[in-house]
Amino acid sequence: MESYIETERLILREMIPSDDEGMFELDSNPEVHRFLGNKPVKHIDESRLYIESLRQQYVDNGTGRWAVILKETNEFIGWSGIKLIKESINNHQNFYEIGYRFIQKHWGKGYATEAGLAFVDFAFNEMKVEALYAYADARNEGSRNILEKLGMHYVNSFEYDGGEEVWYEMKNLNL
Repeated sequence: MESYIETERLILREMIPSDDEGMFELDSNPEVHRFLGNKPVKHIDESRLYIESLRQQYVDNGTGRWAVILKETNEFIGWSGIKLIKESINNHQNFYEIGYRFIQKHWGKGYATEAGLAFVDFAFNEMKVEALYAYADARNEGSRNILEKLGMHYVNSFEYDGGEEVWYEMKNLNL
């Protein structure tokens, strides 16, 4: 994988252990977890373990979630990226999912869309994946809007972990 991707306002790079405080700020916020099962982390060690698991995904799968850094301040503001999902979700298995999660004070500024567009380009033109998929809580209008801005198309609703989810996909037209 490339060591980083640069956009107009962001640096996208692999997660490193020193991202732990930013990751803890992100994942300890109950509002960030409102549509993620309401399970915010309680201790920074949980964030450190999550970063270790992300870093292992780079080794095992050649891809994963990357840190999103605001160029202007060099601040960790969240994560985005392409993850290989090996388990079965909505009758799909071994698929590439695009995802994102941002610290609440950075919501509504277009960062998720900016990072997401860079990762769509990376997935289709560098990784040469055939399709990208995403799913979100059906009530999460913000996330659904971002997926549509990325050019993804709604396919169906399905039940997952006791809640209603929406499934989106986008085919690589360059293949």
